[in-house]
Amino acid sequence: MQYEIQINKNIEIFDIDKVAKQASGAVLMRQGKSVILATVTREEKPVEEDFLPLTVQYIEKAYAAGKIPGGYVKRETKPSDAETLTARIIDRSLRPLFPKGYAYPTQIVVMVLSVDPQTDLQVMSLNAASVALYLSDIPIKAPVCGVRIGRIDGNFILNPTNEELKKSTLDLYVSGVKDELLMIEMRALPSDEFAMIEIKFPDDQPPIQIVPENTQAMNELNEDETLEALSLAQKAILEGSSIYEKTFTKHKKNNPVELKNEIEYPEIFTFVENNFYNDIKQAINQMAKSERASELNKIAKEILKLEIAKEWDEDSILDTLNKIKRNIIRSQILNEGKRADGRGLKEVRPISIETNILPNAHGSCLFTRGQTQALVVATLGGDNDAQMIDLLNEKNPVSERFMVNYNFPGFSVGEASPIKAPSRRELGHGNLGKRALYPSVPQDYPYVIRLVSEILESNGSSSMATVCGGSLALRAAGVPSLDLIAGVAMGLIFENDQFAVLTDIMGLEDHDGDMDFKVAGSKKGITALQMDIKLGGIDQEKLKIALYQAKEGRLHILDIMEKAAKEIIVNEEILPKIELFNIDPSKIVDIIGQGGKTIKEIIEKFNVSIDLDRDKGEVKISGCNNEQIMAAKDYIKNITNSQKNHKKFSKDKNLSDFELGQEFEGVVKKITQFGAFVELKNNIDGLIHHSKIKHLNIKEQDILRVKVSEIKNGKISVDLCE
Repeated sequence: MQYEIQINKNIEIFDIDKVAKQASGAVLMRQGKSVILATVTREEKPVEEDFLPLTVQYIEKAYAAGKIPGGYVKRETKPSDAETLTARIIDRSLRPLFPKGYAYPTQIVVMVLSVDPQTDLQVMSLNAASVALYLSDIPIKAPVCGVRIGRIDGNFILNPTNEELKKSTLDLYVSGVKDELLMIEMRALPSDEFAMIEIKFPDDQPPIQIVPENTQAMNELNEDETLEALSLAQKAILEGSSIYEKTFTKHKKNNPVELKNEIEYPEIFTFVENNFYNDIKQAINQMAKSERASELNKIAKEILKLEIAKEWDEDSILDTLNKIKRNIIRSQILNEGKRADGRGLKEVRPISIETNILPNAHGSCLFTRGQTQALVVATLGGDNDAQMIDLLNEKNPVSERFMVNYNFPGFSVGEASPIKAPSRRELGHGNLGKRALYPSVPQDYPYVIRLVSEILESNGSSSMATVCGGSLALRAAGVPSLDLIAGVAMGLIFENDQFAVLTDIMGLEDHDGDMDFKVAGSKKGITALQMDIKLGGIDQEKLKIALYQAKEGRLHILDIMEKAAKEIIVNEEILPKIELFNIDPSKIVDIIGQGGKTIKEIIEKFNVSIDLDRDKGEVKISGCNNEQIMAAKDYIKNITNSQKNHKKFSKDKNLSDFELGQEFEGVVKKITQFGAFVELKNNIDGLIHHSKIKHLNIKEQDILRVKVSEIKNGKISVDLCE
């Protein structure tokens, strides 16, 4: 059965009961030339653990864009970072819909089968997955709708095309159900800014306006602008969610699913709450996750020794202890305005900052906030160090010149876990850090930048510590960032009509709270924002309070960061240097040489990196030693000049008079990095390679006896006669 829906500027076509009919729910969705298959499958037996066993996979098929996968393995293998991040967006948008007590292993698979270059695959994929989930027998009250908001010439645009998004100064992705928002991803997009200057003349001459050299605008959004954009998104979500519900409710499967009770062990719960309430409260004061877990384990073992607990098991007791712990934390915050560590609701933990603590790194910052600590290291590189990304809807690979990697080892939370490949969470936090800091990096900065955040200790807000430390690490590496960027993680707890917004949440509040709301930006406004709701949604009133409270926290942190930035001592000696110059584009091939031989020799000889732009004739030499860079520049210029001269010789001079083995006695006319030019006859020179005379003290005007060893491409090479 097929449905065609016009929704939020898009025409969406859904085929249901056509493909993947053995899945719990499945749709084939079309928009333009894009086709996406979304399926939902659940197992019949619930897990015993107290968590939602949901897995989301987003897969882009290469054939969708008429491509064959690159590399040695010609098939899709592990998901790319872009696929993983899209899967996270779908997961974070749909997870809050699952009711409390749902414990059935569930898998959502979204496959891109055909791609239209102008289609927003992230929005389309979420909406397809949402409809598939709603059609299944999983008790979802209403379908989610996702939208994207752009901003062009100061006007907000709903669901911009990919081409429009390239002109936008805002990328805001929002999902929700009806009038409640569930997930927000926002980033400011930098752009060139032109400021008109009016010059007035005396004697009543008319003034003129000139445009100076353009500058980069970070395009931060203030809180009111952010709320305006979210309001537009909310209206579109209400429309979309309502249309999906109206269209597909009659096709929803009705198969009652058994849910777990919120309190599984009422007898244990009552006993522990009545007899160990104060002990649990005391355990909450242990701020570190490992210490708190240790205290709760001690209480559990103490309970197990009691006569009443003979038939109880330790897991049941620990589960009960954690539920009571959660209730205590939330009650203290809502009823007493008191947090577990004694802070006020708006208070930021103590901050300490050290910069350039790694003597041989280009830039580093150790940022500590409470029990959260990030060591962020900046490295500068040349064009060849850029990350090449193959995107499905782009014909050519995209070059990423600014990278942020986030690492979260187990020891940061006191766990003995092996360090593996980056997890989805690590990729997501690194991406958030990149989105927050990117607008502050000059777009014409000649270096490729890589930031690595090593989380050394974590008790909440480690991604925002990455942003703060990353901004200072850039400054420590000598990067002329446009502004400092700080981030703060906000939390929300609400019960019935009560709610409280928390600034700079720690791990305990993140785990037992209802919202994780991260805001990063400068003093002028927000550069990145990320929000996740655990259950239910959030309305505009609570969102406004959270945004303005986050601003207070951000400004407080920025004040501390500004003081630290003034004390930074940049280690100029270890920073790479760049020399940029232009040559005739036709000479680029001479620098490269046959099979890349010449450029490899230059790189090895002078220990530099060389990047060439064939179209512009631009040569960029980078390295750590300025003398070697300048020597490489001279070497390249000599190559291009000699090639020019040789081509002139081949055009204007007759070389037919020269034969291999022919001997001449000539004057050394010029000595270069790669050899000596000896005048043979008729103003034609021959080159002796430097490797054949490096042991001799030859000077210009010396007379040498040489013989012709090679005549090629209008050039004559000679050797010394024995």
